[in-house]
Amino acid sequence: MRPLDPRLLRYARSARGYVALTAALGVLTAALVVAQALLLAHALGRAVHDGADLDAIGPLVAGLAAVVAARVLVTGAQERYAHRAASRAVGELRDAVVERAVDLGPRYLSAGHGPALVTLATRGLDALEPYFVRYLPQLVLAATVTPGTLLVVLGLDWVSAAILVGTIPLVPVFMVLVGRLTQGRSERGLVVMQRLGAQVLDLLAGMPTLQALGRERGPAARVQELGDAHRRAAMGTLRIAFLSGMVLELLTTLSVALVAVGIGLRLVEGHLDLVTGLAVLVLAPEVFLPLRQVGAQFHAAADGVAAAEQAFEVLDRPAPRAGAVGSPDLATTTVRLEGVGVRATDGLAPAGLDLAVRPGTVVALTGPSGAGKSTAVEVLLGLLPPDEGRVLLDGPDGTVDLADVDRSTYWPQVAWLPQRPVLEPGSLAEVVGGDTTSRERAAALTGLDAVVATLPAGWATPLGRGGVGLSVGQRQRVALTRALLSPAPLVVLDEPTAHLDATGERVVLDTVRALRDEGRTVLLVAHRASLAACADVVVPVVARASAVGAEPTGVDGVAEVVA
Repeated sequence: MRPLDPRLLRYARSARGYVALTAALGVLTAALVVAQALLLAHALGRAVHDGADLDAIGPLVAGLAAVVAARVLVTGAQERYAHRAASRAVGELRDAVVERAVDLGPRYLSAGHGPALVTLATRGLDALEPYFVRYLPQLVLAATVTPGTLLVVLGLDWVSAAILVGTIPLVPVFMVLVGRLTQGRSERGLVVMQRLGAQVLDLLAGMPTLQALGRERGPAARVQELGDAHRRAAMGTLRIAFLSGMVLELLTTLSVALVAVGIGLRLVEGHLDLVTGLAVLVLAPEVFLPLRQVGAQFHAAADGVAAAEQAFEVLDRPAPRAGAVGSPDLATTTVRLEGVGVRATDGLAPAGLDLAVRPGTVVALTGPSGAGKSTAVEVLLGLLPPDEGRVLLDGPDGTVDLADVDRSTYWPQVAWLPQRPVLEPGSLAEVVGGDTTSRERAAALTGLDAVVATLPAGWATPLGRGGVGLSVGQRQRVALTRALLSPAPLVVLDEPTAHLDATGERVVLDTVRALRDEGRTVLLVAHRASLAACADVVVPVVARASAVGAEPTGVDGVAEVVA
């Protein structure tokens, strides 16, 4: 990323005003630096050369105190607004990354980007705060204070200005060399941190299974190895930062010393007056100070810059086209898939799928694992654009392509129960929703009432993220009850009996029949014959291999009416 990437201003709007404020404060700081140097030089010159007493130089001392106080206020304002702008800009970038990841759809997240995005959107982007608070202000000061003070030195003493002009380029050259090395280390450190985060997330998600198999301590060595790698990468960056800071300090100290030696020799020979010499001596370190601070703060901001670069890679990916047409009422609309195919690793899954989900019917998708049944559901939900074919909505007012429909008007009409139900934290009553009467009636149908009776707090029982506190079967009953209470005319159930026993399977069948009796449309992904048997229409879903001449193992797009 460049020192000030325009993409940062485009995606983080809070950064725009902050950059403008920082530039204004930088110009003010440059003026205060020059004023401080001139006031100090005149005060010392009159006291040393002319023997003036404190009363004579009192106005100069008072002006110097006012300038120092103004610099303190400017620095305080810079710090205050820097932290505020950093928090807002990081929040905006985080929201933009998450929204774009959602827009890119499940295929992008399932391609190995999910864990890396989690780390990027949390700890990764938090590293941008040093960039805003430390690095960016010093960058602006280097662009304002350094040239401003250099011009003043040129007006006072061209010899000292020539020495400064000759030594200043050494600082950015060295900074570029160190910056490239540090950037590579920061990028590697971010990758290691993302791997560590992904490993820990996978470990936490699979902890119940590992505990059941007695292997919960197995991944500890791998996590320790990744943690050590991240620690070594961070310490390597710190070593480079300390060494480069020492070299920058030595370089600028020698440069200021050259200026001081030249001023001293000319003062002795009488070729330079004391006030001018003092002013140049005070201004010479100020010429190098912003550049030194840029080099020192670059290392603190390097991790954030690497994270921002990855965030821009996500944000610059073209998002699927957003529709602008309102969705028709799904209670009276047929959802049709025409020749839908989605590319998989070895072909199309599904391939050439024709499907019609008519209002008030129960449709079941069947087929072997990997045929693309869940993928077909994602296409129908508008979460994944098909690579072949299209999804049409046949409503009373005509036919609309789902690609042209505004998803915000389509999704509220769909209740989706995926293979692993998504349950938000809250009390059981809050998660299920509905009023007391309808909730208890639906719970009696799905068998959730028996679960509630065993809970000490009943409907007030708090649930953790994902339904922590309930078994897998109990979570499935909660999700079924919520789907039954949903007013959505289209209900999509993706293998709702996958984790249930015979009793739980009967509950699902009763729920499907209750939904059909209410006139709701139900789309099932079914592996079990009993679930497919309760459907009005069964559609086999098949995949097609990419090899030339490969024959599919089923009948493409053929719907069977079940009597």
